[in-house]
Amino acid sequence: MQRLYDFLRRYPTWVDSFWAVALLGISWVSISNLNGAAKGSSSIFPALPIAVVLSAVVALRRRMPEKMLLLAVAAGLAQLVLDVPSAPEDFAMLVIIYTVAANGARWASRLALIGGLCAGTLSQLRWPATEASGPGGVFIAIFQTVPFALAWVLGDSIRTRRAYLAQLEERAARLEKEREAQAKVAVAAERARIARELHDVVAHNVSVMVVQADGAAYVMDTAPDQAKKALETISGTGRQALAEMRRLLGVLRTGEHQEVGEYVPQPDVEQLDELIEQCRTSGLPVDFKVEGTPRPLPSGVELTAYRIVQEALTNTRKHGGPNAGASVRLVYFDDGLGLLVEDDGKGAPHELYEEGGADGQGHGLIGMRERVGMVGGTLDAGPRPGGGFRISALLPLKAAH
Repeated sequence: MQRLYDFLRRYPTWVDSFWAVALLGISWVSISNLNGAAKGSSSIFPALPIAVVLSAVVALRRRMPEKMLLLAVAAGLAQLVLDVPSAPEDFAMLVIIYTVAANGARWASRLALIGGLCAGTLSQLRWPATEASGPGGVFIAIFQTVPFALAWVLGDSIRTRRAYLAQLEERAARLEKEREAQAKVAVAAERARIARELHDVVAHNVSVMVVQADGAAYVMDTAPDQAKKALETISGTGRQALAEMRRLLGVLRTGEHQEVGEYVPQPDVEQLDELIEQCRTSGLPVDFKVEGTPRPLPSGVELTAYRIVQEALTNTRKHGGPNAGASVRLVYFDDGLGLLVEDDGKGAPHELYEEGGADGQGHGLIGMRERVGMVGGTLDAGPRPGGGFRISALLPLKAAH
């Protein structure tokens, strides 16, 4: 049964042709009966060409509905002019009215509606029922009009339903595209976030390890104790870097089993003391002060403040020169958290801070700006008037939950 249904859907013209042949056969039988009843009267012979035309209308209604409607109108007018009474072939008019209302152009649908509403009245006027009175003739005309009106209403309902379904499909496709676009944006944002984290973790810790390794190699023979201390710093820094790397990798493995305590929490402002002490141990003098009353901060602000200080001190170590020193100020305002990181070194190259970095450089400052922008803050970075480099940021505070 399903194969038959699929076949009928694939070849609709064949199906219509079958019904057209059946309609022509029924019309031929009706014409033959009329011929016998009229005893050879020639008035019935135009009925056969009209039956053929209306059967062709049924066969080709889906391929060219507007043309078949005009052909059906011409056949109906020929019936009126040639005095060919209503016969079974007139069923084709109902079919073409339905088809045009469902699939045809709007002008054709309106023409089909007008023609259908007029058909019953014209038929009653041309071939009035002799036994019916005036009101009876009106009733018969209305009764003959009802099938044409119903055919048009059914076709127009099908058109409306198809348009509604097409609109739903279009909306679903559009929503699917929007979901895909949002998913891509979310993936890109997550990749950028992880890239910022990786940059901050790797850049800071590796720079510390390089400095300590160079120092250990320099004093290995003359001061073994200092070399040993430098190696211990390298070991501790490496472990810290691995712990943060595990946390970042844990973000990428959210679907896998994770043991409690496997990943370290995100750093916050309370860990700035450890960060600055680590910098001091690596040979960078840092003056750290906190102004205002410390209070709980949103986690995003905590991480942003920590990473800004971390990146700023890393840049000082990389670009400030061997005798550079730095100062860090953390200021709690009523409605914001202020950060000021300055150094007295030779300053970063111009391309690292102009327009956020160029030629693949300045990713740290780009990451700072992105982080500050995500929490709605402002960032200013550039050389100090008296030499060195200066980074200031203002992070708005919200109630911590």
